[in-house]
Amino acid sequence: MSVTPANPAISERGRSRSLPDPLVPGRSGAGRAKAMLTSRVGSVIAVVIALLWTVPIIGMLLSSVRPESEIRTSGWWTFFTNPTFTMENYQEVLFGRASSGALSNFFVNSVVITVPATIIPLVVATMAAYAFSVLQWKGRDTVFIAVFALQIVPLQMALIPLLRIFSGSAIGEQFPYLAVWFAHACFAMPLATFLLHNFMSEIPRELIEAARVDGAGHVTVFLRVMLPLLVPAIASFAIFQFLWVWNDLLVGLTFTGGNNAVQPLTARLAEMAGSRGQDWHLLTAGAFVSIIVPIVVFLALQKYFVRGLLAGSVKG
Repeated sequence: MSVTPANPAISERGRSRSLPDPLVPGRSGAGRAKAMLTSRVGSVIAVVIALLWTVPIIGMLLSSVRPESEIRTSGWWTFFTNPTFTMENYQEVLFGRASSGALSNFFVNSVVITVPATIIPLVVATMAAYAFSVLQWKGRDTVFIAVFALQIVPLQMALIPLLRIFSGSAIGEQFPYLAVWFAHACFAMPLATFLLHNFMSEIPRELIEAARVDGAGHVTVFLRVMLPLLVPAIASFAIFQFLWVWNDLLVGLTFTGGNNAVQPLTARLAEMAGSRGQDWHLLTAGAFVSIIVPIVVFLALQKYFVRGLLAGSVKG
């Protein structure tokens, strides 16, 4: 005689809980890795790594407010036993002589270079991603593969051809920042198009079809439907591009041609130590000035940055 369970669903759930861990639905390798990373051991390891990462920044901050004589004779950790505080390093760096500092002008140059060099590739790449993921046209996949393949072109190989195009040209002399903007935009556009295309491809087609049924054209679909959903992905790439351009030395140094009127902050930091290294004590103050803007940008877009990294589709 067989006994039928009163509730088969309960029996099925009971048998599923008794299965070994690898066979339980949802307990894949990614799930076990997530559980390991969120455990107490993982949290302790994360805190230790964060502290080790923060120690050099703390040392740089303390060195930037110490007098020159103290910096040359002792390490930054002696600040806790013999605290001495001064703002002369920052005053010399921001408003001092051109031979030893005066980073304020170069700070403005970096802002003028970085903001357009971040916006231009994002605008073009967003429209290109829409064309590759939504529009239907002949040769679309071939062109997308060609754009994606441009990522393998080394940055150094493109510097000389681009420099020859802008060097001595009338438009280059009239708009001195144009060469730097164009170079950064060209190098960033393939990756931006690839990332935004992948994100846009995960958006359900039903949203687009519903908008088209309501009479929306491609412009309306792009502005009203796609862009609001792409905010996390756009913010994520904007942070990466902003940090890349802000911290760049090679492109800025190459396309500005040594012109102090348009040189970025990193180019001035490379020369701040002086011709004989006599002003190296100012490097800590200059370096800390240079990281203020990236920290502010990252903190302002942090929530979008995390969402952009984790999001791969639209929740139903």
